[in-house]
Amino acid sequence: MHADEVDIDEALVRRLVEDQFPAWAGLPVERVDSAGTSNAMYRLGADMVVRLPRLSGSAEDIEREHRWLRGLAAALPVPVPAPLGMGGPGDGYPYPWSVFRWLDGETPVAGRPLAEPALFAKDMAEFITALREVDPTGAPAAYRSDPLASRDTATREAVAGLRGVVDVDAVTAVWDAALRAAPWQGPGVWVHGDLQPGNVLVHEGRLGAVIDFECMGTADPAVDLIAAWYLMDAAARPVFRTALGPAVDDDMWARGQGWALTIALMELSYYQETNPVMADTARCVIGRLTGLAD
Repeated sequence: MHADEVDIDEALVRRLVEDQFPAWAGLPVERVDSAGTSNAMYRLGADMVVRLPRLSGSAEDIEREHRWLRGLAAALPVPVPAPLGMGGPGDGYPYPWSVFRWLDGETPVAGRPLAEPALFAKDMAEFITALREVDPTGAPAAYRSDPLASRDTATREAVAGLRGVVDVDAVTAVWDAALRAAPWQGPGVWVHGDLQPGNVLVHEGRLGAVIDFECMGTADPAVDLIAAWYLMDAAARPVFRTALGPAVDDDMWARGQGWALTIALMELSYYQETNPVMADTARCVIGRLTGLAD
């Protein structure tokens, strides 16, 4: 997927575990099939997973996850990854890496209905509300902490590059409407920062766990509203918004649309030839935002 990503395989993971966590040496190692773009995942034994950054940028987030996830977990209504160990570079692998507790569940597929869409929407609203209420003192800025307007040039360039792939007029109308929304004026609140299908686990149609917190930190709360278009259909979206309460006014909702759109456009531009799952998800989100699909 990336020109500069590190080569990772099961043999490397076994060697790293044996060298740095000898108590777990000999446990089975099995690659986890995932459309994730930043990390490679390998099941370790029955109840652990090894997560290795593919790129230097993702490696920079390792310490953040180990610093904050345990505290956040105590405040959240669903399980999140529990760090069990932090490994370091070795055997030719250049980055820090993590061992987490394995969490059961399935990742949803964009465009495929959930068994309990309304209940899932309420679950997601409960998770986001609980996360927003965590004390942000000392928290880092989220990966997507800049104002939405700061992405204007890059977003319009992505739209131009996707002419013939997306409806340029419809996409531009959504983007322009998002930029007209009043910007966030309050202090940053805790956000996950990347609530899309690969980062949530579903059990019997309900939200079972939220994973991959490498984008987390403080930001405009509208960032986490991307879940409405990445994870929900037209019927579930109003349930989600209502469950979040009056704090989600029209301006915040519009900014949430803008965040979902700019992220999806960037993903489609980058992954349309290298990651079919990510590209299909991005197309689904863009279709939902422009009213061309749901």
